[in-house]
Amino acid sequence: MKLRILSASLTLTTLLTLVIYAGGIKLEGIKCVMNPDEQVQHLSFVEYKGGKVFFCCDHCSQPFVEKVSKDEILAATANAQLVATNQAKQKHCPLSGGAYNAGTEIKVAGAEIGFCCSNCQSQAQSLSGKKQLLALFGDAAFKKAGFKVTPTKK
Repeated sequence: MKLRILSASLTLTTLLTLVIYAGGIKLEGIKCVMNPDEQVQHLSFVEYKGGKVFFCCDHCSQPFVEKVSKDEILAATANAQLVATNQAKQKHCPLSGGAYNAGTEIKVAGAEIGFCCSNCQSQAQSLSGKKQLLALFGDAAFKKAGFKVTPTKK
């Protein structure tokens, strides 16, 4: 009986891993939004904005769910993780709303984000820490940039 349970658990883990990687989700180097010193695990996640936010352990998911609607930094961090894991694709500049131009990308919070011009790129680079995170991945910027989250397969 124990062997059957172990076998079923391993099969489920393997299937979930294949679904995540087949969907193009990149988890290598991605840190937990609740515990940024820890690497995320593919089995610990919650649905968020049509995608999945991943955590280092199951203990992080419930506090995230409870806090994300009230904490703009946490929401921006989760938005950045959606981008960093290839679940959200950008259409516009997060600062101006203008057309996104290839070659203007910078990396922030593990996610690559682009701009309409070098002026917006310079403005983003002049910011740091929480100000930069909010300006580029806060809910208003996420909407202005036209990020489209590709729904993950269940």
